[in-house]
Amino acid sequence: MLGQEFVRIQARYHSKLGKPAGLFAANWHLLNAGRFSQEDKELFLAVEAWFREHLPLPPFYDLENPEKNNPQKAITYFKLDAIEKYEKKILVLAGLLEKYGIAYDVVLSNNIGGIIYEDAYQVAVI
Repeated sequence: MLGQEFVRIQARYHSKLGKPAGLFAANWHLLNAGRFSQEDKELFLAVEAWFREHLPLPPFYDLENPEKNNPQKAITYFKLDAIEKYEKKILVLAGLLEKYGIAYDVVLSNNIGGIIYEDAYQVAVI
């Protein structure tokens, strides 16, 4: 995997993991805080459902990310060469963050940490 680039879209605030909240988590935070309009709630849930159908869910999410006693929780990055498949939907989610005033960054990196999960589209790292 040497030379492969990864991309993560993350809010400029930290989640309960102690790391910047990712694109999905930041949108879930808006939803759970009741900040979305009904239309935006439905849009987010539709896009999130699309991702659940088209992007593998790393198995560690079922294990409370990845273990209760692990102080370094995993975060995910898209593989840059696979991002085209998801670009339109990612832009919808990023647009929701912008609409509700959540600043975010698009982070490109080759140095992402220890990979604990990988599929054709993403990696999870600690």
